Amino acid sequence: MAAIEARTLAARPLTREAFAPFGDVLDISGDQPMSMNGDRALRYHALAAAQALGSDARVIVSIAVSKPVSGLVEIAMVERHPLGSQVFMPLDDGGLLVVVCPDEGGRPGKPEAFIASRGQGVNYRANVWHGILAPIEQQQSYLIVDRDGPGLNLEEHFFEKPWFARVS
Repeated sequence: MAAIEARTLAARPLTREAFAPFGDVLDISGDQPMSMNGDRALRYHALAAAQALGSDARVIVSIAVSKPVSGLVEIAMVERHPLGSQVFMPLDDGGLLVVVCPDEGGRPGKPEAFIASRGQGVNYRANVWHGILAPIEQQQSYLIVDRDGPGLNLEEHFFEKPWFARVS
């Protein structure tokens, strides 16, 4: 049996600039808030734009609870949603492994890995190849904003050889 060639990604810090080709980073640091509710709250407005493409589509809000990853994380599959964006915003303290791939002729290219720090979330634009939820070292809950409605809005791709990202 032939040895599987290791394909390892260096996960780097999640920044708005580095993630821009794939979507938006939800992060209030450095943003100027607006006062609301009689100065009782601060609103960080329009951090991302939700996309819901197609007839009878609607934007929905959900919560997911995900099991943690640690060490060397296998990336065997990525997915994309051609008809809408997806927001994942952590509701707990902790990091998140964010994996995205450029599109290369309808298939995912080489993955890129990011580490979202406490308080950061992401908005994957419609049709962006991305990994599954991967909270680092502890179970976490996520607020999800995405599309619901008719049409095929999920494509999965399984890599011939998995990639690996080190998170700790």
